[in-house]
Amino acid sequence: MMILSGDPPRSRVLSILLVAIIAALAVAPLLFPGAKAMNVATKICIFAALVASYDLLLGYTGSVSFAHTMFYGIGSYGIAIALYSMGPTWTAVATGLALALPLAALLALGIGLFSLRVEAIFFAMITLAVASAFLVLASQLSWLTGGEDGRSFQLPELLRPGTILIPKDWFGFAINGRTLTYYIVFAACAAMILGLLRVVNSPFGRVLQAIRENRFRAEALGYRTVFHLTYANCLAALVAASAGALNALWLRYAGPDTSLSFSIMLDILLMVVIGGMGTMYGAIVGAAIFILAQNYLQALMSVASEAAANAGLPLLPGLLHPDRWLLWLGLLFIASVYFFPTGIVGRLRAGRIKPSGSVH
Repeated sequence: MMILSGDPPRSRVLSILLVAIIAALAVAPLLFPGAKAMNVATKICIFAALVASYDLLLGYTGSVSFAHTMFYGIGSYGIAIALYSMGPTWTAVATGLALALPLAALLALGIGLFSLRVEAIFFAMITLAVASAFLVLASQLSWLTGGEDGRSFQLPELLRPGTILIPKDWFGFAINGRTLTYYIVFAACAAMILGLLRVVNSPFGRVLQAIRENRFRAEALGYRTVFHLTYANCLAALVAASAGALNALWLRYAGPDTSLSFSIMLDILLMVVIGGMGTMYGAIVGAAIFILAQNYLQALMSVASEAAANAGLPLLPGLLHPDRWLLWLGLLFIASVYFFPTGIVGRLRAGRIKPSGSVH
């Protein structure tokens, strides 16, 4: 990442954490072949790219957009509708991408040109209105999107779980179409994150940060702020739509709950804040921590509750009951925001600086 972007993690602990996350994701299908573990690993990959694209807006330009799930949904529905209508072929996959990505970019361009000239709060409200309208539209156009039921579809034969690419006898584990789909998702998400890292560390990215710090000063220096903000909005939309397409390929389904729900937007915001705004590395850390907690905190609490009950400790078994996992998840996020106001990545990077200003 440092070689390609020129932006090192600047923290030994952060470097180790990133290496551990990426290495675990790289070997997840081989070490954790179960369905749940594979789903969790895939979701981390997809949301890392999705959160990174949103960080380009929120962390590097200061623009608060609520339309990011709309672009994510466009990518999902583009793949789903194409494969549902044309059948499980690679031509359908290419057609879905060829329709979804330009549509997402054009919508982002329109939103940017018409709303990025106004104050930040009005931009946020406009994006919220557009995203809500798109959600209603997707739910109502049953003939196209499947309505509330969404669209299920089949994948090309090469990506199906029943397609064995490498038999189990060779390495002790079988490589099938599902494994290949995972590595397509992993490689595509890694490429998108690396591309965004390169963008934010380019002269264009420096201008975005200048606009975030003081838009009027950037305009006084001669930068066309609306152009830069609109371009960043289009770029973020393309990455979000690509992440949505990958999500649809993995789930073999696209629907309002999995692609356009406002709860997805809230999850993205939480991941950005937890990982650290304006860092890009925070997208990987935030997505990994959030999704792991979302999927395994309840199981850990069940073990802790049983251990407390066996030890005869009062109150703790009830407080740690797995039914209360959402409460503890919320408390963990409040604590992370309180103790890491700049996010985990920001805190780890700041930890390298001593109070006197010298570096460890």
